[in-house]
Amino acid sequence: MRIRLVNPNTTWSMTRLIGECARSVAAAGVQVEAVSPSMGPSSIESHYDEALAVPGLLAEIAQGEADGVDGYVVACFGDPGLEAARELARGPVVGIAEAGMRTATYLGRSFSVVTTLGRTTGRAWDLAHAYGVAGACRGIHACEIPVLELETSPDARERITEACREALSRDGSDVIVLGCAGMADLCAHVSEAIGAPVVDGVAAATVAVQGLVTLGLSTSTVGEYASPPPKRYDGLLSGFGLQPGSTDRDRRRTA
Repeated sequence: MRIRLVNPNTTWSMTRLIGECARSVAAAGVQVEAVSPSMGPSSIESHYDEALAVPGLLAEIAQGEADGVDGYVVACFGDPGLEAARELARGPVVGIAEAGMRTATYLGRSFSVVTTLGRTTGRAWDLAHAYGVAGACRGIHACEIPVLELETSPDARERITEACREALSRDGSDVIVLGCAGMADLCAHVSEAIGAPVVDGVAAATVAVQGLVTLGLSTSTVGEYASPPPKRYDGLLSGFGLQPGSTDRDRRRTA
């Protein structure tokens, strides 16, 4: 089984880190490939960043289809381009926010999310509502550490740990969900420190894709997630046009 984990930003050091976290939970015989797009933002911290990360993400999904990949993880907590990726891929595509939040509901009556910047909390709430788990979400909190500083700030780990501890106490929740792929390696440390389950969406999404592939399940193509209609794309997006005359997920991007 081949799972491609796509970090939609272009920071390769983060991609390597989250790839290691995904491989740590992969079953024997499962190959996890962690990739970043060749174009896009270095981190995703705004709607603008998210929108401009999607073409690079979709290019990686299309390449994965050409390479015979079985399933995909979208490794950004905003789950950018998730639905578009599901239209392209033959195998299942799982975003880390959806996987993280859904997993948390298996572990307690309620959960809190601890993410990076306050400006991203609205997007996280939107996703909680879209995924039907907003009733279990007691709060979404920011530690105000920019994504790229997760790797460089000497006190990032302790600040995130303290934010998780405070969220658990303030919200009266049972579980913490880490709201950034760049926090993936902190899961065990934070859980031990606060004495509660802590969910890393990267690991949760990897296991979810692995399970769906094992079950022989993929995204339904009978409705909204059917392959997009072939058409020409112009300008900088000319390479994203789909070949005409094909009706299944085996379509490839044109050059």
